[in-house]
Amino acid sequence: MQSSSVISSRSVSLIGAPTDVGASVRGASMGPDALRVAGIVEALRARGLVVDDLGNLAGPPNPGEQAAGGLRHLREVVAWNRLVYDAVDAALGRGDFPLLMGGDHCLAIGSISAIAWHCRRQGKNLRVIWLDAHTDVNTETISPSGNVHGMPVACLLGHGPAALVGWSGKRAALGPQDIDFIGIRSVDAEERQAIRTLGLQVFDMRHIDEHGMRTTLSEALHDVHENTHLHVSFDLDCLDPADAPGVGTGVRGGPTYREMQLCMEMIADTGRLASMDVVEVNPALDVRNRTAEVAVEFICSLFGASTLVR
Repeated sequence: MQSSSVISSRSVSLIGAPTDVGASVRGASMGPDALRVAGIVEALRARGLVVDDLGNLAGPPNPGEQAAGGLRHLREVVAWNRLVYDAVDAALGRGDFPLLMGGDHCLAIGSISAIAWHCRRQGKNLRVIWLDAHTDVNTETISPSGNVHGMPVACLLGHGPAALVGWSGKRAALGPQDIDFIGIRSVDAEERQAIRTLGLQVFDMRHIDEHGMRTTLSEALHDVHENTHLHVSFDLDCLDPADAPGVGTGVRGGPTYREMQLCMEMIADTGRLASMDVVEVNPALDVRNRTAEVAVEFICSLFGASTLVR
């Protein structure tokens, strides 16, 4: 496949971020090791890739506090994202492919901010494919819970708390045109208006039901070109809980296993995939590590695995 020659020329840096400080349910902190148990290192090496497992970052524990000022655990969220930013920045500086293993989805603030910084310096266009049941566009003023894993997109667009914006060198790491959402089916009431006001491109489950995954991905990827840095932020709750039960905020009615495989293979076909987050794997809620195993299968598809050579 086109993608394999692009990616195989780079080492894949696995970065573990074992924290659930941004989540409402504990357990995503065990996600990185669940992915390792599911064989992520061996599976990627079997694809012919050079894999460097950098181990787990060491950040503050989850204090289990209530929200203050509309935010839970802001200090800890900032600390973890700084660690992630530095690790992703270092991997990109080495010319590696950073693969962040979460942990909850608040960690995308650090990873995508670092990527945006590098893209700006290199004159590349950053495009983010956000695979999730949720849009994560809440802010501290509208979030019902104060959980920061529901706010990373808002922060990356420059609309979050001051401590979590501006990390890419500009207030907004992304513009609304730089991110496409796939699989959305759970949006808070005030978040709906924020999506409309910001002009975000959201392919919700109704769109996928009406038009199919092939058309949806064709729309999302139609303007990806050779100067695009394509980043996938993959929250496992994007999948239907029947296929991925080990997540903290599962929502029925997600993409099927086959639909998600097609999604991943079409992303791989662009040849532009350059970085990735895989987050919200929660072994405490899983069945025999099924969710981590499914995640590894989809990651391999993103790296060019397919039934036939195309």
